[in-house]
Amino acid sequence: MLFIEYPKCTTCKKAKKWLDEQGIAYTDRHIKEQNPTLDELTAWHKLSGLPLKKFFNTSGVLYKNLNLKNKLPQMSEQEQLELLASDGMLVKRPLLVLDDTVLTGFKPEQWADALKIEQ
Repeated sequence: MLFIEYPKCTTCKKAKKWLDEQGIAYTDRHIKEQNPTLDELTAWHKLSGLPLKKFFNTSGVLYKNLNLKNKLPQMSEQEQLELLASDGMLVKRPLLVLDDTVLTGFKPEQWADALKIEQ
């Protein structure tokens, strides 16, 4: 599984600690240094079954500076994916990429369910 994070993000730190406490092996990837590609984002969006908006870091400075709250509704899905691929700071994190799904953000119950861990 792939764990995509921004190391300074407190939610990412919590998620990483949780994964480590569960003894789960993962590949760690820094979202700013290695931004998800357009192909990855397209595949992950399909795999997740989530609305594309769930992949945006809506609380981020860049999201707000670009006024994306008002611009996204007028953008095509392809344009939104290309925008996400342009800068890792626009992408919701952490991302957990599994074989059968993709999780955005960190909700321990949701992650435990996806990883089939008894809580």
